Amino acid sequence: MRGETLVLGGIVLIFVGFLLVFLGTLISALGGEGDVEGGGVIMIGPIPIVFGTSRGAVTIASILALLLMVLWIIGTLLARRG
Repeated sequence: MRGETLVLGGIVLIFVGFLLVFLGTLISALGGEGDVEGGGVIMIGPIPIVFGTSRGAVTIASILALLLMVLWIIGTLLARRG
């Protein structure tokens, strides 16, 4: 994979993230009511630190953390082969 492709992909993902945040804020401001939940994962190497405001948010963040751990391990093993 070429470096230019990775840089372009990263820029596109950043713009998509900004667009999603903007649309979410706009929908919320126009009268969308509901409960707000949040959660996140901090990866330190293969070890995740999971946090959230509710059990559901923590569960989703934990599943994503597990997926990230598996991808990290696979990537490490593939890097050692090649």
